[in-house]
Formats: sequence, structure tokens, C-alpha cells
Amino acid sequence: MPAIVRIALPVPLPRLFDYLPPEGAVAEAGARVLVPFGRGKRVGIVVAHAASSSLPAAQLKRVLRVLDPFPLLHGELLENLLWAADYWLGAPGDACVNALPTALRQASPLPELGMEAWSLTDPGRVALEDGSRRGGSLALMQALSDGQRTADELDPYLPRWREAGRRLLKAGLVSREQVPAPASATSTESAPTLHPEQRQAVDAVAGHMGSFQPFLLHGITGSGKTEVYLALIEKALAAGRQSLLLVPEIGLAPQAVSRLRARLGVAVDVLHSNLAEGARARAWLRARSGEAMVILGTRSAVFTPLPKAGLIVVDEEHDSAYKQQDGFRYNARDLAIKRARSLGVPVVLGSATPSLETLANVEAGRYLRMSLRERTGTHVKPPKAELVDVRGQRLEQGLSNPLLHALDACMARGEQALIFRNRRGYSPVLMCHACGWHAECPRCEKPLALHRGRGRLLCHHCGLEQRVPSACPACDADGLKPQGYGTERLEEALKARYAPFPVLRIDRETTRRRDAFENLLAELEDGRPAILVGTQMLAKGHDLPNLTLVAITSIDEGLHSLDFRAGERLAQLIVQVAGRAGRAARPGRVLLQTHQPEHPLLQGLLHRGYAATCALMLDERRALQLPPYAYQALLRTDARKRESVDGFLSDAFRALPMDDALRTPGPMPAPMPLRAGRHRGQLLLESDSRARFHPVLRAWREALAALPSARRVRWSIDVDPVDLY
Repeated sequence: MPAIVRIALPVPLPRLFDYLPPEGAVAEAGARVLVPFGRGKRVGIVVAHAASSSLPAAQLKRVLRVLDPFPLLHGELLENLLWAADYWLGAPGDACVNALPTALRQASPLPELGMEAWSLTDPGRVALEDGSRRGGSLALMQALSDGQRTADELDPYLPRWREAGRRLLKAGLVSREQVPAPASATSTESAPTLHPEQRQAVDAVAGHMGSFQPFLLHGITGSGKTEVYLALIEKALAAGRQSLLLVPEIGLAPQAVSRLRARLGVAVDVLHSNLAEGARARAWLRARSGEAMVILGTRSAVFTPLPKAGLIVVDEEHDSAYKQQDGFRYNARDLAIKRARSLGVPVVLGSATPSLETLANVEAGRYLRMSLRERTGTHVKPPKAELVDVRGQRLEQGLSNPLLHALDACMARGEQALIFRNRRGYSPVLMCHACGWHAECPRCEKPLALHRGRGRLLCHHCGLEQRVPSACPACDADGLKPQGYGTERLEEALKARYAPFPVLRIDRETTRRRDAFENLLAELEDGRPAILVGTQMLAKGHDLPNLTLVAITSIDEGLHSLDFRAGERLAQLIVQVAGRAGRAARPGRVLLQTHQPEHPLLQGLLHRGYAATCALMLDERRALQLPPYAYQALLRTDARKRESVDGFLSDAFRALPMDDALRTPGPMPAPMPLRAGRHRGQLLLESDSRARFHPVLRAWREALAALPSARRVRWSIDVDPVDLY
């Protein structure tokens, strides 16, 4: 028996902790254990065994209890978690413990495997007979009237049943239990005939089944990328292999799950943060046991065990949501590629607007590109964007006359429209017309946004809320004026102008409740004329056949950002939002309101397309030695006092190893110097050599931890940052 057990604990320290083995038990690598830590107890993950420790034996404590009958994290997954912790300079305990669903991070027994099954209770049958329920509750009760139904059986027929299920469960009218998962599910949709480009893509990936190869599936919006994914998953299933499909946002999951379940003859397990923790833990354990053959999830689903791995797909691979922005700052897309290499399976990165990093890998021959250039199911070509020059125009609530005329025509034709404004709330600023005072967050020194529906002023950076003053706090004048337009104000204006038609707002305010996002979109499934107003949540992944008009009310904000990635993100946003229009038989139209119609980025994107625009941006990045042709790490720090931040950054700069592979402009304030009452600063490092960069970063991290000034600040190193904010 080994003398020492090395354990990863969920604490922000880049090290393992040595313990004595438990009495009378074996602590296998990858198993959860309960250990004494400080004055309490912690759940950790056994990572390794050793013959001796650097600590004296008298200081070592003993593992209290082994929690699992078998290792939860083992083999390839455990190795890649430790690799990820090292690469992104995270703590191994954060990486290992956060790879588990929340329900498995506690010292509790493993839940039984199975699936949710719902039934009517006796009071529920009485309520169904007396007709006391309406709407979704009645539909669910009727679906359960013939007997028990699993969640997988309910999803295709009642897409919005879960909210009703929670109400009925609380009222005691339905019951929920775990039942063994069926070996197969009912397939209700036959596979369409793939067009030649889709078939070529499927054949290319299928030819690498059983071996590692990254692919870029570059398909224009509406070109049928999902059909390629489905065909490849079917091939993996036929070989008895598991498939993992990652999507960037929870809002994209329900539609994808419905497609998968309707097509495939197996259950589909889902992993994302909106699930009940028990359901999430069971899905994760089903994947670990090899029972779950198709797994769909968001960023954290990249940690899913895959003992029968056959295929990994990363949809919308360009999306920055794949990068974790706090704690353990991993990138799920990049970790998916690393896992695919270790597992020996192909990985498909799909997007209509591939990231420059991925395009550079194609250029270098590391990834193989597959292109889908035509939309499926229709001969209608993708819409071309039109610039609306708003210089000198009188705008009505931020909307130009050409846009309003296009909306009038769209509603007259009985079609649907999407108005995109990436700013929530009623207005971004509340100002006094008499003296110029404006409402400002005292903790961030940024304007407070007016949310008229809630009657509150809200800071979109730290969450601070204040009541709306009845008069100006500075001069006591009446008539405070909202300045600018958010989605709430646009919704109000459009409802007033288009009273006969539904106007639906989709942003963080209207989608707080579970299932709210899909419930709102479901209101448009019948194709009736309507107007959608929303933020970035509407930019991708949603298919509304009668949506023919898309408008972006302001694109100028993305033209003047200091972030070198701003142009890439603006181009992606325009293409993705434009792709919502004209996805069926009717042609689409896209309008872009701007004060900068001659801007080179807009002109290039409209006249030469996304690929040519990206080629120019890659040339610029190469000339300026910016990612993806260089590597970055960002030291972020914040503290209550500005002097603490400045002192630590100065010390950190002096602690940098002398290495000519490094470039740095030195300490600087963060683009947002104050947030939530804490002063912020940063230090950016760049290098042309990844092999030389990481050893320097590891040594620097140790030096930073030893600095006395580090105790007066919070700090972290973000490797491969996706933004410099």
C-alpha cells in the first residue's frame, strides 16, 4: 500500500496536498475522498500516490473516508484535467472538483442512475376530470392520463412542459421518480437526403473515425450543419461509440435536443447549469458508465467522461462563451480538441463565422476545412446586408425611416421581423436636462441604466440597484430625461406603432425564469406576423421560417473599441444576426443602421464577404504580432485601494523573469478601472513562442505568490484571454 496519497482540493492554490491513506481502504486515483483541512473537512480528488512526502510524517493527516466505490475521474479525463490546470495556470483542485456536477462535489452517496419519469397522482386525476387546470398544466396532465411518461417522451410533444410540471409537482397533482433508462427511444423523423457538400463533409469525418483529426465545418447560416452533426452521430452510434455535442449557450440546448431525440433511436442526455442538480449528476454518471451514448451540453460538459468516445462536436466554435471568465479560466473549445487527441477521435468545429484562431489552424494545415456554401431546403439565396446611413436623419426612438418602412412592409406581408439592439434596459443613461447631472454607479463610476418596467436604476457591471429619483438630486429640477435606447424602450415604441402585432422582447430581463427563453420563441412557431426585439441571445442558432427582416439598430459601437478583437466580433455578429433572415422559402432582408457607412470593415464585409474580411484581419494580426500569431497572458488584479493595485503591479513587473521571448507594455489600468468598488489594473504579456512562454509564466506565478504586496490584492493570470476587459 502506498505511503502517501496526493489529493486535489478545491482551494485556489496550484498544488496537491499530501495525506496518509485511509484506514482499511484503498483510495484509487480519481475517487472522491473526505479529508480534514484546516478546522473543517473538504471533499477532494485522489490524483496520485507517492512513497514519501516533503512534509514530516507528524504533520500529515489521514484521509477520513473514501466516498466512491470506483473512481469518478480516471484515465484520460483525469490526465487532461491536470494538463488543463497546468496550461491555464489554475489550481488542480479547482479543475478536478469543478469537473464534477455540483451534486457530486459533496460528501454524499452517488445517486442512482436512471431517467425522470412523471405520473399523475390520484388528486391529479380528480383535477383532470373536474377541469380545474388550463393551458400547459392541462396539456401535461392529459399526456400523463394514459400512464407514466419519461422526460424524453414528453420533450418532443410538449416542448414547454417542465414549467407546468414544477407547478403540478408542488401542488401534489403529479409525481416524479427515477426509472431505468430505456435502451432505445422512438425516432419520429427520417433523415433527409444530404446535398453533395454535406455528404462530402460526412464522408471526410467518417474516414477518420477511430483517429484524431480536427475539422472545421464552415457553413453559411442555414446550410445544414446540424444535419452533418446528426449523420456523424448516427455513424458513431452504429459503431457503438459515444458522441459529445457542445453548444455555447443554454438557450440553444432545447432546440438541439429536440432535433437529436426526433432523429436518433437513443436517449439524449443533457448537461448544463439550468438542470436540476440531481438530473445533471445522473446524466454525468450515465456518460461515465457508457450508458449515455449521446451527450449534449454547454461549456462545462467538456468534462464529461467518455469511456466509449467516438466523436466530439463543438457548435458555434467561435463563441467567446466557451471561455470561462472567472475561477479556473479554461477554454472548452480548446480542451475539447485536447481531449479528442487523447481519446483518438475526430473533433468537428462548426460555425458560419469561424474564429481567426481556427482559420489560422486551417491555414497552417493542422485542421481540415469542410465548406457548406448553400442553404438547404430552398433556392433562396442568403440575404445581403444593406447599410442605412443615419447621418442627419431624424430617428424615431432610435429607428430610421427606411427601417420603419421595411417593418411596415414586413407586417403587411404577414411575416416576422427581428430588431437587434445589444443593450438591455429602457435607456443607458438618465440625465437632468436642466443641469446635466446623470445617474452614476458609485461603485463603478459608470452610468446607471434605466429599467422603467422595474422602476429601478441598474448598474450592468456590478448589479447595484437604486430607485428612480423623482427630481434631479443635483438641482432639484423635474423632468429627468432618458438618453439612448435599450431593448425595453424599443419594445415600447414598437408596441405603440404596431399594436395589432405581438412584440416580444428577449434579453436577460425577460428570460430569468427557467424555460422562459424557449417559451418566448415558441410563441412564434406558428409563423404569425410578429416582431422580436432582443440582444445577443438572438444572434444565432434559432430557426424561424417566417422571419424575413433583420435589423441591427446600431453597429457603430463595435467600430471604435480598443480591443483588437472588436472587428472580428462585429463581423461575426453581423453575419450571425443576418443569418436569422430568409431561412425558408421567402427571401430575407438585412438592414444595418450606422453613422459610418464608409468604414472599411463594413464595406469589406458587405462586398467581399466574411472569408475575405478574415483573411485581411489575419494579415493585420500577423504584421502586428497579435494572436493567433502570438500568445498572450493577462495578469488581472483588483483591490479596495488604488495604491495596493499599483504597488502589486509594479512588484509583479519587477518579478518578471529576464527572457527575450517576452513582450510587455508594463502595468496599466484596466479598461474599466473601477468595478463594484474595487480598483482594477492589469499587466499584459506576449510571446511568439508558446514553448518558451509557459515555463516563464509558471515561474512568474510562483514569484507573484511570494510577493508581500500580493496579500493586499486579488489577482489571477488569464492565459489566452479572449478579452482585455
